[in-house]
Amino acid sequence: MGCWRGASSVLACLLLLRPLPSPACPAACRCSSGEVDCSAHALREVPRSLSANTSTLWLGYNFITVLGPGSFPALPGLLLLSLPHNRLGLIHRRALVGLGALQELDLSNNYLTVLTPEIFLPLTSLAVLNLGGNRLEELDPGVPQSLPQLRALLLQDNPWVCSCSILPLWRWLSHNREKVQEKSFLLCRFPEQLNNYPIMAFGNESFSQCQETSLSARHYITFLAIGPFSFVASIFFCTLMGSITVIYHNLRREPHFWRRLRICRNN
Repeated sequence: MGCWRGASSVLACLLLLRPLPSPACPAACRCSSGEVDCSAHALREVPRSLSANTSTLWLGYNFITVLGPGSFPALPGLLLLSLPHNRLGLIHRRALVGLGALQELDLSNNYLTVLTPEIFLPLTSLAVLNLGGNRLEELDPGVPQSLPQLRALLLQDNPWVCSCSILPLWRWLSHNREKVQEKSFLLCRFPEQLNNYPIMAFGNESFSQCQETSLSARHYITFLAIGPFSFVASIFFCTLMGSITVIYHNLRREPHFWRRLRICRNN
């Protein structure tokens, strides 16, 4: 009995010393020390069985078209997410929730046309964002502004429309030149006369004919205050002018009346 107890104790110790089994690796991926490589496997969505300790995730050269809400499992330690050369055309505003530790995001060479700041709000640690090689004609400057730790932004090889609509982005780029990578490849595509013209070569005078269309709250309050007053004033003015016109015509007709009256008396 004592020997059996001793053997049981030794077995229990050996089980405690045995390393824990590594998390399962998705069938289409290769995994090693927190790095998961799922590149070039014709994937149409992000694998679901990713380990929570994944720090690097390669998903390039697949057929992923949409990142919807909840596309990623909880990955609190993910530092690098690479999605180049997919067919990505849409990212839901909640697609990247839970990736707060992410430091580098590569979305290059996809079909993205519109990006909103809400998409990137969860990425409070993001330092590098690559949007090159997409179909962006313009970009809301709120996108880079929503990333407090951003150090490098890549926007090359997009069909930028260099009209007045690009003025807000140009202002951000001009004030954050140190964050803009591959500046020489940041070129206009439209209009035709500006094809291949460097966006960073524009100056303030280039936008001299662009007018600000946005109004502040103070402007709207002013308009609301002036509007009713102007309406009442216009009614008063019209009434006054009408009264003056009637009085004027009556005064002009009055001499003729008295003249006729005198003629009648004389007869």
